[in-house]
Amino acid sequence: MRINVLQHTPNEGPGSIQLWSQQHGHEMYIYHPYQFGGVLPTAEETDMLVILGGPMSPNDDLDWVKQERKLIAEMLKQNKPMFGACYGAQQISKTLGYPVSKAPAKEVGWAPIYLKSEAVSGIPKKLTALHWHEEMFEVPDEAELLFSSDLVKNQGFVLNHKIVGLQFHFEPMPDNVREMVVNDFPYIEGSKLNQTAQDILDYPVPGENQEVMFRILDYITE
Repeated sequence: MRINVLQHTPNEGPGSIQLWSQQHGHEMYIYHPYQFGGVLPTAEETDMLVILGGPMSPNDDLDWVKQERKLIAEMLKQNKPMFGACYGAQQISKTLGYPVSKAPAKEVGWAPIYLKSEAVSGIPKKLTALHWHEEMFEVPDEAELLFSSDLVKNQGFVLNHKIVGLQFHFEPMPDNVREMVVNDFPYIEGSKLNQTAQDILDYPVPGENQEVMFRILDYITE
């Protein structure tokens, strides 16, 4: 399987998604459209698409942001698996015709999320995830709400056994968290989670997050 990853900032990489790919013997290609003139794969050369987070918004008037949605639309048409994290989930929702808007609260740091659907088996009812956002997607009518948090209802959706979008991050491993914090610590200001950069660094990444990330990837590629 060829997994094409759209990465949108240097400090938010595929993390455990890359580990899952390696363990399954897949080939992963990582694209950086924000840096290299909007270079993107085609749907025809994509068996699975991963759209990662980033500081931009789907509402930004940027050609490559719009081109990503054309790729997502083609993936939807071809019924191929997709996973979106944060901005990536927002891009999927916007491609389906739903707005992306300011969330009720800016969430940056570790906070619990709660399972709202049994579509993906074996996921605990409550987990602690890394949040790094202040916008949110609308859950498409054709999708199921997958997760919610205490501050923001729309934290995840699952669609057609092929697509999962999460507003938060399951994919970062400890080194990834450190990379996010040391580079993007100013973004923590104003978060309703009231955590400092050191608080976020000191919190151990839950081992079950990787397990759940793997379950989600297994589910959309079954």
